[in-house]
This record gives sequence, C-alpha cells and structure tokens, in this order.
Amino acid sequence: MTSLPSLTSDKDRRTVRGTGYSLSWRTGAAGLVRSPYLELADGDGSRWLRLSALSSVHTRDARDESMSLSEPEVRTEADAVVVTIRSASPAWRERALELRCTHDSVEITLEARGAGILTDVTILGGDGILPTGASGTFRSGFDAQSLYVPSPTEPVAFVRPVWSAASLGVVGDADPGRLNGIFSPPPLALAFGRDPATDAFSPGPGPWLATWLRAPVEELGFTTMRFDPVDGGGLLRLAYEGHTPVDTGADGVWRSPTIVIRPVATPGDALRAHRDDLVQAGFATATAPQPTPWWLEPIFCGWGAQVARGGAPAPDLCRQEIYDEFLETLAGASLDPGTIVIDDRWQAQYGTAEPDTDAWPDLRGWIDRRHAEGRRVLLWFKAWDPAGLPAEECVTDAAGRPIAADPGSPAYLARLDAIVERLLSVEGLDADGFKVDFTQRAPSGAMLRSGAASDGVWGVAALHRLVSRIHAAAKRIKPDALVITHTVHPSFGAVTDMVRTNDVLEHDVTGAPVSVAAQLRARHEIVANVLPGHPVDTDQWPMPNREEWLDYARTQVLLGVPALYYLERVREDEPIDPEHLAAIGRTWDEYRETLA
Repeated sequence: MTSLPSLTSDKDRRTVRGTGYSLSWRTGAAGLVRSPYLELADGDGSRWLRLSALSSVHTRDARDESMSLSEPEVRTEADAVVVTIRSASPAWRERALELRCTHDSVEITLEARGAGILTDVTILGGDGILPTGASGTFRSGFDAQSLYVPSPTEPVAFVRPVWSAASLGVVGDADPGRLNGIFSPPPLALAFGRDPATDAFSPGPGPWLATWLRAPVEELGFTTMRFDPVDGGGLLRLAYEGHTPVDTGADGVWRSPTIVIRPVATPGDALRAHRDDLVQAGFATATAPQPTPWWLEPIFCGWGAQVARGGAPAPDLCRQEIYDEFLETLAGASLDPGTIVIDDRWQAQYGTAEPDTDAWPDLRGWIDRRHAEGRRVLLWFKAWDPAGLPAEECVTDAAGRPIAADPGSPAYLARLDAIVERLLSVEGLDADGFKVDFTQRAPSGAMLRSGAASDGVWGVAALHRLVSRIHAAAKRIKPDALVITHTVHPSFGAVTDMVRTNDVLEHDVTGAPVSVAAQLRARHEIVANVLPGHPVDTDQWPMPNREEWLDYARTQVLLGVPALYYLERVREDEPIDPEHLAAIGRTWDEYRETLA
C-alpha cells in the first residue's frame, strides 16, 4: 500500500511532500495570485521547476488568456492531494488547472467548461495578464541543464541542452526543422537532467525529472507535443490545429491529456515508467506479440539496392526483373534471407495499391515462387498517400485538393480493408504482410478539412486508427501476417508486430558525422524500454560508406532482426565485393544460431 503525500502549512507557504519530491507555493497577497509559480523540488529540496500556474486552452474563436488566478483549493483523496487553481478566461465559461499529487508523481490536467474548437493547448505555461500588469506568454523555469529526447532527429541529439526545442509527434520529413518524424509517434515523454549535455548519446548522472503524457490514444487528437523553450523558460504545447470541437454543455467538463512529472534515476527509467503508467491506466497493452518463427528470419529489403543502381529514380527501379537480379546476387553469395521486402514502388498509385503491371507483370507468380523457396514476401505500404483516391475519402486543402487519406472516412476504411484483402489473401497476391512507412506524413494544418462523412479524427489518434485498421485486416486474413511500423509509442504496441528503427541520420549539432551503429543502439534502447518484447527490424538505410555498413551489420544481429539493403555498392566508388557479402553471411549464421 502506498502512502499518501503529506500536506503542511506555515504562515505564508503550503507544501505537499511525496516520495522524492515536494510541491510548494506562497499564500496570501504576495502569493500565487500575484506571482503564478509553484516550486517543484526533489526530496532533498533541490529545485527542479518554477512551475507556472498559467496554462491555456486556445480555440479558433478566442485566445485563452487568464485574466486572474484563484487561491489554490486543496482537497485530499484516498491516494492523492489535489490542488486546483481556477482562472478567469475569455475563451471558456470556467477554466482550471488541476495538480494531483500522488505518492511519487505530480499529475497536471487542464479542465474547461464551455464550447470551442481547440487549436493549441499549453501546459507548464500559458497566456495571461498578471496583477502587476505583466502580460503575454509565461513559462515554467527549469533548474536543469540537459534534455533527453527519445526520438531520432537531424542533427542527432538524443541528449541536448535543456533550452533546445523538441517536437514529438506524427509530422515530419527531410526538410529543415522537420526531420524529427523518424519515430512517428515516438514515446510522448521527455527527461530533464541536472548536468550539461556532453554528447548526443550520453545522459549525465541522475537524478532526472521525467515528464510524459497520459491519455487514451483515441484522445490524442494533436499532431505534435512540443517542448517550447525561450530564454530560461519552457512549456509544453499540444497542436490540435483546429480539428477538435469541444462542447461540454451545461454540466460537462473537457479534460486535457495529463502530464505526469516524476523524479527518476535515468532517462531509461523515465521511458519504462511512461510505458508502465499507460499499461496501468489501460491505455497500452502489457503483452508483446508472440513471433511466428519466420518473422525473425533475416530480411532483404530492395530499397538500398534500388538506390545504388542509379540511372533512374529509385522508385522506378522497383521492377520484377531487377528484383530477380537481386535474388541471383544473393544466391551467388550464399545469402538466404527468409523474408523479401518489395519496396517503393511496386504500386501503380500509392493510395489504391494496385500493382504496376509494367514493372511487375506477374507479381502473384513472383510471390508464389518465393513461397516455393520457403521465403515470405512483405509489401512496402506508404501510409497517408492520397494518390488515386477520391477527394471525399481524403483530407483536403482549402482548394479541395486531396492531401492525405482520411482514417475518419468510412468509405476510405472500407477501401483499406479491401486493399489489404486483395494484397494478402490467397485469392489475391498472397503476400505475407507489410512494411508500413511514412507514418510521419500525417496531415497537418488549420485550413485542412476532412470530408463530409468523416468523423474528423486527427493527429496521433488518426494515425492509430489507420495503422490499427491495416493490422486488424491483415490478421483477419492471415493470422501470421507481419506488420512492421515505426510507431514507437506504447499505445501502438497492440497494432504493430515488429518495430522498425527506420532511416539513420548523419551529423551531430557540431556537424560531425555520427556513427550509424551508435544510432542503432540508441534507438534500440528506446524501443526496448517502451515496447519490451517486440521484435525489432534493425533497418539499414542509408549507409555513409562501406566500412560503416559492415560495422552496422555486425551490430544488427546483436539487437534485432538483421535487414540487408545493399548488394552491389554502398557508394559509387565503393563496390560490394564477394568478401563483403561473405561477411554479411557470417553475421547471419551467428544470428540464426541464437534462434535455434
């Protein structure tokens, strides 16, 4: 049985003390209503946060700018001391910040009564006007020097200075400031450390302050959770983008996702606590998939070999005769992958996923021949792409042009079911599963619109619906089908069979090249903490040179399922010779010994 936090008061301060933390605030005329900050400290009194009592739930029609704050109301529940701070707001009939202090955590939730369409929700800071006349955006102050971000980014910086921004979500690509969707979504968690960041991979010694988001995945209607720091202060911003209507009626209340804050020893402990918390709340599964043996066989994925061929855009080189040549090269090197991934692009159009019969005149026959060899075949599937889809099944821009498939559209979901059946069933192509890619291409923007028949699902929740529909249809058709994704969040554990570590990146914040094997190890650690027991597709794209490719290959077999992308060359001036492929074969032999 856990103990209830203690609550003490003196003439001008109240303090809640739990295991390893204290939360306190000043009372009276010089207290919180004038200077809206609470102090969060560790067990020995060393401050972690000047925690802003201001927060905001902005809507399309009104900015939530607090005009005043109430004195904190304190009540005791069976397992927590609850502090409620009410604010007067032009956007809502009533607004409140609730801090629920349990024995080991502070849980922060916003409440609103009224109606509006959410744009940005900010926690640990918000907009307001103080009695002093100060106005604008206020942020919490962090007594920390480093920030751990459990998501690959370019520059590579799993550990970074605390005043560096971070974006966690389902929007990204290779453009500047957007290469943070490699995991999409990643764990919605951050950790703050006392010591300065020294390199991209090495958290300093503890303690650390963990921060994560708790909510059912169906309520994650935002595209990103961002840490938004400026000049010694920071807040968390959830980007709803005007796609979540709220109307509480006369008696109801809207509650935000909860931000959980807890002292921990290491960032790894933060990730494990995040996962365990979601499992305990019923928002994530406690069990991992039970792998069918063929899932764990080495993979050959044609993408890297397509790119290395050159002479044409790599998607144009996804052709039946070229993949036959790849198979001949594998056989000549005595390499026997158990799974072949046909990569981008075997489809005539991404959205409809009909085979391109010019490139693949007999895709079903090709898959049958792989089955006869004892191999399985996965098809690369591009999430969100609207090519070939009718506009009414898509999210559209202001001009009505399709931007993305819409998981809120019943017609699109029915189409998706039919696509999966056509690709996996014995009456169709009889493929064995999917490598689901580009989950970071979720639609994003306040001017985008869902179709008339759509329920408007958005953000992380929309991606979960898309992936879960693919997964459920695949399992219904083939119970041993394999669905690989790069959705590295505990709530996606039940809808992905294998987690792909995805494309490696290049440089750290100084511009220096970063070891690809070190990146794999850091990503694997994240996956192992938030989705323990899930098989890991270790990927292999892109490799900067032949030496690092071989080093990466040696690391792969220690951390998950090895995937081979390169066959003929790594770079134009670095051919892959028989001895290099023989080295790959030895790593596969060692790996297969671990499966026996």
